[in-house]
Amino acid sequence: MSESGDKLRNFSQRQPVTRRQRSHKVQKGEPKKVKIPNQQRAATGAAVVTRLDNNILPPPIAPGTRKSKQGLMMPTAVKPMPTATRQMPTPPRNVKVKTVRVQKQPSPKMGRRVSKKTRLKPMARAILYAIRLLIVGVGIGAIVGTVLSVLDPANHTTPTNPTTSNNSGQVQPKPGTTNSSTGLYLSQEIPTLKNAVQELAAANPNLTPGVFLVDLDTGGYVNINADNSLPAASTIKVPVLIAFFQDVDAGKIRLDEMLTMQQEMMVGGSGNLQSNPAGTQYAALEVATKMITISDNTATNMLITRLGGIEAVNQRFQSWGLTSTAIRNPLPDLQGTNTTSPKELGNLLAMVSQGKLVSMRSRDQILDIMRRTERDHLLPSGLDQGARAYHKTGDIGTMLADAGIIDTPTGKRYIAAVMVQRPHNDPRAEKLISSISRTAYQAFSQSPPTPSNTTSTIPPTGYQSPIIAAPAPQTPISGYQPPVVNQQYYPPR
Repeated sequence: MSESGDKLRNFSQRQPVTRRQRSHKVQKGEPKKVKIPNQQRAATGAAVVTRLDNNILPPPIAPGTRKSKQGLMMPTAVKPMPTATRQMPTPPRNVKVKTVRVQKQPSPKMGRRVSKKTRLKPMARAILYAIRLLIVGVGIGAIVGTVLSVLDPANHTTPTNPTTSNNSGQVQPKPGTTNSSTGLYLSQEIPTLKNAVQELAAANPNLTPGVFLVDLDTGGYVNINADNSLPAASTIKVPVLIAFFQDVDAGKIRLDEMLTMQQEMMVGGSGNLQSNPAGTQYAALEVATKMITISDNTATNMLITRLGGIEAVNQRFQSWGLTSTAIRNPLPDLQGTNTTSPKELGNLLAMVSQGKLVSMRSRDQILDIMRRTERDHLLPSGLDQGARAYHKTGDIGTMLADAGIIDTPTGKRYIAAVMVQRPHNDPRAEKLISSISRTAYQAFSQSPPTPSNTTSTIPPTGYQSPIIAAPAPQTPISGYQPPVVNQQYYPPR
């Protein structure tokens, strides 16, 4: 008994440690354990096995008791806990765990799903309403825009009858429009006038004329080789003048701006600026005026340089829709490398007359400068007294040309552009141009202006010819005196 008592004493000293370990395991694995009385807990703790010595055999296992692990034995003084008492807490633990998983966990998840759907439903409805309102708004805007475009009076200005149309017969764009295809309205060719011009050309077999005549009131025209690209001579100065006033309208050039004549700009031929020393300064308007009135070649080169050079000027011509008009060499171009065509010159003059490409104020200045062209032995020589010619001539050895706008005393306005290829300096070309001008003037002056010119149907951009109150005094054609220049365009310098 003393040996077993010592063993029991040693076992009881370790009992608290063993009890704490079992209590820790029970807290993890079994959240809710049935409490055991202290007496029974002591008996259970006493039933903890201890390692046997090598000389002691394990006692036999009694029926109804639980088999201990190999190498362990139960103390003889402590009875083992019945199996029924250890199995009592097990069923409630399993039942509670299943109850928590099946009954408590699914119910909150189902509640969250239902609430999420409930929250998204109003948001989806709001988005759908917004999309529907957007579609309806776009549809209403398209309908209103279509109705306004149909009711816009600007879309109904095109005349339906070409005989009662004004200068263009088309809706006039704003000044600065660069589409030459809308610059001139053409209705039908005038056969009687065309036959008369062809007879004049046939009488001069060595001359090849290019003729473009247009009645700006009716759109009747004559086209004889007018699309051919021909040497421009000094008629190239007309598009240069238009480009200059375009930059004036854009604010890039001032009329009183001083331009300096450089040595490389000074050339011979027509004009008098080259007689002054290099470095002399001239006002821009004076340079542009001399380029047309006395056909000054030095002034032309000065303006081309001020406009950005030959390449920039050619790009401007292309933006207007011109395909034959181009500058390839500075003036004077005696070889005829600079080219244009009678039809393109006529289109440019028609657009200027209608206030296109340039503003109305610049249009008036261009016509006033061209009216003062000093060389008047070509187109003006075929006109009667009281008629006005706004024109520019061109003269090199192989080409003689004159292009302009003609106003008759009856109020008729027409375009005349005649270019004649000739043997070197053949004087018959001058007579041919004068004869063609006379024939065209007689044909156009016989038909009075259409009634639309005397009513309010004239567009605000159309140029109104001055009304002749009384016949002009009978003076020779060579002594034709143009009206006095409006001094407001030329401030004193």
